[in-house]
Amino acid sequence: MTHPLAGRALGLVRDVVLAGSVSVRHLGEDPLHFLLLAGRRLPSRVTAALARALTVGPDGPLRAALAAWLTDHPDRAAVALRGARPRGALGRRLHAELATQVGRGAGPLGATSGEPPAPHAAHDPVVARALWLAGDVSGALAVAPPSSGLAERYRSEAAVLRGEVRPRLPRAVAAGQPRHGDAPGALHVLTNSVPHTRSGYSARSHAVLRAQADAGIRVAAATRIAYPVSIGRLTSGRADVVDGVRYERLLPWTLPRGAEQRLERHAALLAPVARTFGPTVLHTTTDFTNALVTRAVAESSGTPWVYEVRGLLEDSWVARRTAAGDTASDTSERYGLLRARETESFLAADHVVTLSGTLADELVARGLDRTRITVVPNAVDERLLDDDVAAADARLRLGLPAEGFWVGTVSSLVDYEGLGTLLEAVALLRARGRDVRACVVGDGVSRPGLVRRAEELGLADAAVFPGRVGRDQAVLHHRALDVFAVPRRDVRVCRVVTPLKPVEAMACGRPVVASDLPALAEIVGEPGTGLLAPAGDAVAWAARLEELADDAALRARLGDAGRSFAAGRTWSRAGRVYRELYEGLAR
Repeated sequence: MTHPLAGRALGLVRDVVLAGSVSVRHLGEDPLHFLLLAGRRLPSRVTAALARALTVGPDGPLRAALAAWLTDHPDRAAVALRGARPRGALGRRLHAELATQVGRGAGPLGATSGEPPAPHAAHDPVVARALWLAGDVSGALAVAPPSSGLAERYRSEAAVLRGEVRPRLPRAVAAGQPRHGDAPGALHVLTNSVPHTRSGYSARSHAVLRAQADAGIRVAAATRIAYPVSIGRLTSGRADVVDGVRYERLLPWTLPRGAEQRLERHAALLAPVARTFGPTVLHTTTDFTNALVTRAVAESSGTPWVYEVRGLLEDSWVARRTAAGDTASDTSERYGLLRARETESFLAADHVVTLSGTLADELVARGLDRTRITVVPNAVDERLLDDDVAAADARLRLGLPAEGFWVGTVSSLVDYEGLGTLLEAVALLRARGRDVRACVVGDGVSRPGLVRRAEELGLADAAVFPGRVGRDQAVLHHRALDVFAVPRRDVRVCRVVTPLKPVEAMACGRPVVASDLPALAEIVGEPGTGLLAPAGDAVAWAARLEELADDAALRARLGDAGRSFAAGRTWSRAGRVYRELYEGLAR
């Protein structure tokens, strides 16, 4: 029997070998590209020191662009690049790499998505990467150096995107799982999880698992192959247990180079976990690569599987590309391939769970029978409904001024959240002499730009950006607001995907102002939990906020309606819905 210390030591060695194999592979593909990406993963104090060191020397704009990139200011990097005149082969290569990463070009040779590469652009890895990022899969394959690791990786990933391959397991690999009485058992196949990743995805996954356990379902989860070593956690071990939920880690000694081989290895590692756990259902979530692996294990074992569509992968990708200045991504080859693979996945599943009626309508429009869909919306902890704290008292507990009318959000700070509109609306109201203030809680690529925008609007003393906070602090920030704002932009991903945070604000009795988009109207306009305003219209947003600032009775009425609405969307209720679904699939 292996001693626990020896087992942990062996696990650490495995993690180091695995991390090293991934790093060597990327370094071999393109050293400069790898070093640029690795530089952003360094501790903030290190990247800050590097940025300071880059302020002196030749090629000032190029150095400034590199410093901005390392410190997570892509917009500043883009501005600096426009004034850069790189010298030498290395300087030109660095300029091209940075331009590709910030989405402001396809490299120094002028290739852009949808255009055939110029003759002198052939076999250029920078141009190939730019075309790949822009969604031109075929163009990237044509340009990538034929015998390079980059070309090999793109060919493999393209085969998966095109649906040419999917993993399969022999019937015997996962057959004969044990059953445990009458209780359904669900093995969840996840992309990432707590405690190593804190995001909306991991938060919902953990809440679902806990709700299912409370409903009498046996639960466990397995994360993607190589996670969390792939994000730099080298002492993770084979499993983590969080709040009684076990997260299995699928950690090989080395990670296969090709996407096809990684999927096959992923399925092979997942199968014995499923055989040991003995689920009555396999449950996975967006994206389609999770579905491919889960489907392989389900087919090999005869176990039904559920695909939980939490969003539309292709639209999320378009939102990120649009934020980087790409206005043609929704007509790209990659967009069509992602859409096809996601559709193929939910049509193949035994049942589909999704988050809203709006999203369910989208799936039906793409060919899914509505009887195979169960809506399990984002929900709240029932304890949020019980504790009533006045906004001014919550602000004092957070060290914020009690006075003023506070509006804001608790969210990931990304472009499609549209938070610039909220800041502009606050500035308009303050220009009218109204003491309106903003609190924007969270972190993300848009945070530096939002802070600068607040300064430009004269809100330096009237807007606070606490950054990422813990769960308890997030709830307290919800309570500190007089109005919770969801100023999402009018892009497709925002029209169909309903966020969690406004429902939590409703549970706290706070009225919501949201962009007038279908997925938000479903939870704000229809149940009367807040007010809607046109997306991107700062004047209209200012009018809605002023209406609430002037009418305490309206705020109270909307807050009460929100609390009632949230009471119907608790995790305990969701757990019961899942149990009924699983029991039906097992019959």
